[in-house]
Amino acid sequence: MHTTPPIPDAATLKTWSRDEYYRLADCGWFQDERTELIGGRIYVVSPQKSRHFWVMERAARRLEKIFGAGYWVRRQGPLTLSESSEPEPDISIVAGDFEDFDNDPDHPKAASLIVEVSNTSLALDRHDKASLYASFGVEDYWIINLVDGVLEVHRDPTADQQQPFGYVYRSVQTLQRTDTITPLAAPDSEIVVGDLLPNKEQNPSRETA
Repeated sequence: MHTTPPIPDAATLKTWSRDEYYRLADCGWFQDERTELIGGRIYVVSPQKSRHFWVMERAARRLEKIFGAGYWVRRQGPLTLSESSEPEPDISIVAGDFEDFDNDPDHPKAASLIVEVSNTSLALDRHDKASLYASFGVEDYWIINLVDGVLEVHRDPTADQQQPFGYVYRSVQTLQRTDTITPLAAPDSEIVVGDLLPNKEQNPSRETA
């Protein structure tokens, strides 16, 4: 006799693997959209406006001068953290030269420093992305906070099962424009926080980023 399977009490969330994510992209699902795969979920990222790009480019150029040879400063390049997570941080600094990755079938799997430029994405960058980066051992994570005009420095990844990916940054500093910061991977250098932020007379918080 045919038996009808029980109806589940709640709908289950479909999570995607990297291979599935790529197949969806190949089928044209994400045309004209910026997306990221985070913990098996596909996030549609807000369109990048000129102020967001300008701040990202300015910060990347400052960091290139600090890190120099032996590091690749990547702009919005994907990081292969796992089979269910491939974020595209605004800036990721990877040990090694650009040419070192020529024959690598995957993107870089680790970063010495990750920087996100945040406006409307601030809650996501502080919470889910911070936990994700901490869970994969990213020691140095910065958020250029366009809403408040500050730099948030997240360090010391620590296990915390209450967080989305089981980790959190135990140390979080909020730095003002006149403060200085030294990247953990470049201990002999420092950068003035104001060199990473928009000029004072501009108001980037009106733009989506």
